[in-house]
Amino acid sequence: MRSLFGYGLTTKAIAKSGGWSIYDDKFKSMAKDDFGNSLLPPSEFDAQKSELEIPSPGFPRTHRLAKEAKNLISEYDFFRNTSPTKVWISGTNGKTTTTQMSQFLLKNFGSVMGGNVGTPLAALDKNAKIWILETSSFTIHYTKFAYPKIYALLPVTPDHLSWHGDMSEYVKAKLKPLSMMDSTCTAIVPKIYANTPSRARILSYENDADLAKICGIDIDNVKFKIPFLMDALMALCVQKLLVGEADVALLNEFEIEKNRIEEFHDRFSRLWVNDTKATNLDATIQAVRRYKELKIRLILGGDDKGVDLHELFDSFLGLDLEIYAIGSNTDKLMALANQYGFKATRCEVLETAVNKIALNLANSGEVALLSPACASLDQFSSYAQRGDKFKEFVANL
Repeated sequence: MRSLFGYGLTTKAIAKSGGWSIYDDKFKSMAKDDFGNSLLPPSEFDAQKSELEIPSPGFPRTHRLAKEAKNLISEYDFFRNTSPTKVWISGTNGKTTTTQMSQFLLKNFGSVMGGNVGTPLAALDKNAKIWILETSSFTIHYTKFAYPKIYALLPVTPDHLSWHGDMSEYVKAKLKPLSMMDSTCTAIVPKIYANTPSRARILSYENDADLAKICGIDIDNVKFKIPFLMDALMALCVQKLLVGEADVALLNEFEIEKNRIEEFHDRFSRLWVNDTKATNLDATIQAVRRYKELKIRLILGGDDKGVDLHELFDSFLGLDLEIYAIGSNTDKLMALANQYGFKATRCEVLETAVNKIALNLANSGEVALLSPACASLDQFSSYAQRGDKFKEFVANL
């Protein structure tokens, strides 16, 4: 018997091959799906009869199924013997953009992208020359055998601590591939991790200039600025390592997707920025840095996933910044704003925040920035819905 834990995008793609028993808390009795797989409540799982278990990437590591399983591997392990060259891109912030930029640079060399970026490995072309995979810490946690030819690790800052347990476990997951890679592999990692034991070749960086040296380009020729500059440089490094060139001119044609530093103006010509995809501290810190010369009216809050927010507020010191607190951690944000001496307005919900900002926002020298530093699921179906609602509320002013 082969088992899948969780009935999500990843496991549904694997299940199309048939012959699986799929366990999910939402299943209350046995049923069958369109591919003949058994859909079962977790109480039906028998670890002694299961020869293989694959969880959805974000399946809780503390769930009793994960604890009872004796042959638990990740989807990366399951597809480790496929022929494409594997590139894993991870880190706390920017991995989606870096993955998309890498694919943009390498698609003419036979690459496809997937993983956490939206396409599960089971749905990727097995005959492609390169798989560029946005790789989450959840997936790495469950991975036991697979490793990449190139591992591009962006900076690691606090995130998903409620899932991993603490920061040390989160960092441990991000560094795990280094212990598995062999001498034919290359890892690009922040300098703080340069001495992590590994058989792979380690290239380390401390800043954007270091990445520019690795890929051998003039940083001034790259059109992208904070917070996308590091993503662009990392993508160029990946291209350089794989095909021996870093095509800055081509990369400069890349367009950033919506929901990340998406600037627009209301009918009064005032600047608003949709950065709803900033679901962790570092993403918001980088977004705020971009507008540090302006007065910032910052919409902050949601599900902070158990992360300590002091680092975020430390980064605000010295800025002309006001906070508009929303979401399930509103009380925490208001208390921190008071502690740090920032003016803050309790809004609870996004529409209230937009309306309160609109009463005071100037049409020059100021920006209204939705960069929540938190997940959206406390009040929205996704970060994308949060961004759509933000733009809708502004349009209705």
